[in-house]
Amino acid sequence: MAGRKRKMVLTPGAVSVAERTTDLCPSPTQTMCRGDGVEATPEKSQSIFKEEDHRLGSAFFNQPCICLAKAFLGKVLVRRCADGTELRGRVVETEAYLGGEDKASHSAGGKRTERNTAMFMKPGTIYVYPIYGIYLCMNVSSQGEGAAVLLRALEPLQGQPLMRQLRAAKRREGARLLKDKELCNGPSKLCQALDIPRCFDRRDLASDPEVWLEKDTQTESLDKRAVVTASRIGIESHGEWATKPFRFYIRGHPCVSVVNKEAKKHSEWQSSNS
Repeated sequence: MAGRKRKMVLTPGAVSVAERTTDLCPSPTQTMCRGDGVEATPEKSQSIFKEEDHRLGSAFFNQPCICLAKAFLGKVLVRRCADGTELRGRVVETEAYLGGEDKASHSAGGKRTERNTAMFMKPGTIYVYPIYGIYLCMNVSSQGEGAAVLLRALEPLQGQPLMRQLRAAKRREGARLLKDKELCNGPSKLCQALDIPRCFDRRDLASDPEVWLEKDTQTESLDKRAVVTASRIGIESHGEWATKPFRFYIRGHPCVSVVNKEAKKHSEWQSSNS
């Protein structure tokens, strides 16, 4: 998507591969820390919105994990850099990790470690952890002991040139230029593109001056029928929990990291019979 914002109409059409219903969700009542030292030509924020008018506060995050994972869809993650540049991306894919009995969760069985402390902090706490020793993933805590939502993919809205440079710093020299839809279509990719460093771990997304979540006034309300429910990615070794329908994404969106073929087929059937 180009750097300018446009009104996006989300295509309706019921879709779900869930074995059980998860729609009954109650309504939710400047430290400089550059990740990799990339030097880039600043793209000053052109946002026409005031942060205080659209920023989502603590009440938004105070929801059960599955509800919060769905509520994230369509919201805008904002990263303010040290020079005032703002990078923006619309959330299009999430995963819920329930803690406790959820064997795929870092907090399974109530296990607390130095790494996963943020999962047990108040709803809205950022949990950043490394994978493969070099990449990072960003999560946000919810209601529930040790529960958190993984941000899997964003649609770039603002700051794509800088996002592209930040992504290039982690790629081999001479690699092809990334398309906009490839900048944030994965949990580690979005952390690179928005320069989310490890030191953001345990920060409060509801009040932090460098990263926050906004409602998107440029997008129509997200119809729950446009949300695909599918199994989570990369947890095949966790038995029955590997097939739980705890991944949520906007149907047909080009920035989704992995499309569930069964869900897509079911979506097409639902649309043709609606």
